Amino acid sequence: MAADELVELKFRLADGSDIGPSKYNSSATVSSLKEKIIAQWPKDNENGPKSINDIKLINAGRILENNRTLAESRLPLSEIPGGVITMHVVVRPPISDKNSDKLQDNLPKKGGCFCTIL
Repeated sequence: MAADELVELKFRLADGSDIGPSKYNSSATVSSLKEKIIAQWPKDNENGPKSINDIKLINAGRILENNRTLAESRLPLSEIPGGVITMHVVVRPPISDKNSDKLQDNLPKKGGCFCTIL
């Protein structure tokens, strides 16, 4: 992949909808792509990501790292020149609230001994 080559990407969300396609420079970082995904996230979807750490981008079965560029991630080239590469977006589930944490505290601790000595 050439240093300043444009790559056409679309992002497939869990509900089957897409963001894009749009063209990106191959020197763009994965974290900058995630920022654009958050900005373009459908407003009617209430479980959207809050930060780039809430998103995983998957391409060709590999999770892309935030600090790498598209060129460093070695995206497979489309078989058709000018084709669109589809990346899958996985959103980390929201962190549980304090009420469910209290329920966890009431559960017996694993690894503890509940033996009775006679």
